[in-house]
Amino acid sequence: MNDAETPADGLTELTAFVLDGYALDIRPAPLERPWMDASPQRFAYRCLPLNIANAHGWEILCPTAFEAIWDGRVEREGVEVRVPEGVAPPAVGHFGSGVLTFHLPCLFRTDPGVDLFVTGPLNRPKDGIGPLSGVVETDWSPYTFTMNWLFTRADHRVRFEKGEPFCHVFPVRRGQLDGLAPRLRPLASEPDLMREHTEWSDSRLTFNTDLEQPDSPAAKEGWQKAYFRGATPSGAAAPRDHRSKLRLKPFAIED
Repeated sequence: MNDAETPADGLTELTAFVLDGYALDIRPAPLERPWMDASPQRFAYRCLPLNIANAHGWEILCPTAFEAIWDGRVEREGVEVRVPEGVAPPAVGHFGSGVLTFHLPCLFRTDPGVDLFVTGPLNRPKDGIGPLSGVVETDWSPYTFTMNWLFTRADHRVRFEKGEPFCHVFPVRRGQLDGLAPRLRPLASEPDLMREHTEWSDSRLTFNTDLEQPDSPAAKEGWQKAYFRGATPSGAAAPRDHRSKLRLKPFAIED
């Protein structure tokens, strides 16, 4: 597809070309997170921005379980990876300085002018190690890239399970941020927006106060759902493309 064929209103292509002799386990990122499941009454799922972010892309899954530890040295030998005997390690200490590196067995292709944002699984904190992020020009590059994690302290053993996501990807339009003209303005300069915000702030204060009363409407409702439902405090509807859920397609398998 060339530039002239690229639709102006959306993206069409995201292809993972898997290297010969390898497999790629990739899926649409799910909404669910174990720590959110464990929150009292699953209250974490009431946060719609969190839900949307969870599912905003595709996750690449670890092919086998392994453990890794960093001894604090800058040399790459400072990272030790342990896997069952006879199993190839899915990650290595390639760069040193406490970096754990996953080599992705594929080349991604996107539409012209579209990059791939590569990061760790979103809203999945992992004790002792954190994911590093990158942006790759996948519309032209014939090069593979790595997914890297950085140990946050030495002598702490981390474990990745088989099927655990270790990488999260989604396309972004190149140059979109460069074209933005960010501004700072006082809220009072936009009276309608200020009125809506004040109405929401007052209602939230009242709602939180009423939550203390077991028989109050607020206590029965549990939480304010206006943003989730796509409505302003005055009752105006959000734009038609307001989303409360993402439904991304899985990667179709082709020969």
